[in-house]
Amino acid sequence: MSHRPFPGRRSVLRGSLAASAALSLPTALGAAPAFARSGRPKAGWGVQAGDVTCDSGLVWVRSDRPARMIVETSATESFRNPRRWHGPLLGPGTDFTGTTPLRGLPSGEQIHYRVLLADPDDPRRTGEPVTGSFRTASAKRRDGVRFVWSGDLAGQGWGINPDLGGYRIYEAMGALDPDFFLCSGDNIYADGPLTETVALPGGRTWRNITTEEKAKVAETLAEFRGNFRYNLLDENLRAFNARVPSIIQWDDHEVTNNWYPGEILGDTRYTEKNVDVLASRARQAFSEYFPISTLRRPGGRVHRVQHHGPLLDVFVLDMRTYRNANSTDDQPTDPQGILGREQLEWLKRELSRSRAVWKVIASDMPIGLVVPDTGDGKPNIEAVAQGDPGRPLGRELQIAELLRFIKHRRITGTVWLTADVHYTSAQHYLPSKAAFTDFEPFWEFVSGPLNAGAFPANTLDGTFGPDRVFIKAPTTANVSPADGYQFFGEVDIDGGSGELTVRLREQDGTVLFTQVLQPGRVGQ
Repeated sequence: MSHRPFPGRRSVLRGSLAASAALSLPTALGAAPAFARSGRPKAGWGVQAGDVTCDSGLVWVRSDRPARMIVETSATESFRNPRRWHGPLLGPGTDFTGTTPLRGLPSGEQIHYRVLLADPDDPRRTGEPVTGSFRTASAKRRDGVRFVWSGDLAGQGWGINPDLGGYRIYEAMGALDPDFFLCSGDNIYADGPLTETVALPGGRTWRNITTEEKAKVAETLAEFRGNFRYNLLDENLRAFNARVPSIIQWDDHEVTNNWYPGEILGDTRYTEKNVDVLASRARQAFSEYFPISTLRRPGGRVHRVQHHGPLLDVFVLDMRTYRNANSTDDQPTDPQGILGREQLEWLKRELSRSRAVWKVIASDMPIGLVVPDTGDGKPNIEAVAQGDPGRPLGRELQIAELLRFIKHRRITGTVWLTADVHYTSAQHYLPSKAAFTDFEPFWEFVSGPLNAGAFPANTLDGTFGPDRVFIKAPTTANVSPADGYQFFGEVDIDGGSGELTVRLREQDGTVLFTQVLQPGRVGQ
């Protein structure tokens, strides 16, 4: 594959991101950019593409006022003989956001696009175009695939710090020229207000860019929307969005910490205690601010399969919407589990149908790491494992069923990717070390956070026999991004051999750990 170099900050500001880069801090606070045409719609939050396949993709934008979204695509940056796509009317019902589907695209090609926002009363009056690009998935195996993944953004009080250059990790991820970015959840911290300054060890001070919506926990739809807008104040993220398409999933902090359906909050910061009400508002804002194919359909959902040519299928899970209540997780039967029965059957069916060489299971929570939920003072469990190394109990029963299915259906090339725990590690699950043995070995790779507090390593549960091959984590809780421990992962699939290489990287791109996996093996 001919991977393009990621543009430097200077070229980005000069060229394809001219419009979105205008949302520097002065613009965000109300100053008009010099190039703006008075009274015409502006797209100061940049553009982004998502759920790209061999022949399709989604393009997103937000306007500052009512506007008609128009997308033009071209094979070149000159936009000679562009193809035009008429998108939706953007208005207050979607917080002036909109997504336009592009279909019938050539496979394995660079697609240059520009978004025009037109005055709905006078289509001739358009704002400054905002440009971006993405590469469609190749239908040819030899072209290979490269992508990056991580999660957890603006958490634990650590937001956009202008003194550090903001979310710098996006520049390092973009430098690898990935085909897409898989975000494993916690895109926002709706339950994590930001203050202007935070004291750091050694007399240092962390400084946050702040907004009204980030001053308290999000409860209203407007506050959830404001949390998503907050991250788009960062220049690095906007530049990345314009050049790298995304596959997005969600986890708990898009709503509130460790939430589950039916929960009633005891947190005194909230006046709205019903989590289902909060989740409905958060889901609407989430669907407005990301280009996600399945959320556009009636009864839209987060879980989906993204086909990326003959080498790769990505199975995006939703471990929030259908889970049972957090508990001690040691019940001998558990038909609902963390996925819900319908999603589990969907996953089994889609895995068995997949003909891709590699089947990445994008799990927003880890499998064998014990993640506690002590928010109500009880020793409840937030993820799957509960620390009992014996036979599967609670939510482990659902994972055991899935692993058994993969083995007996002889499904090859499954790899688990996750984030959530705010450090990076690699676990190899081995039946020879497990209490439950009816599965084939597989790998689980953990990365993150993107820009959030880092935490010590979680303990391992021996039920599925995890062997921790690599880990990097701090020894104290909530280490700020100023002190490192921010991570992302890279997956590189070779088009010739079919080998899949995982690299765990620090925020500057330094490789910490590498694992090469061979194709064609059941499990992996």
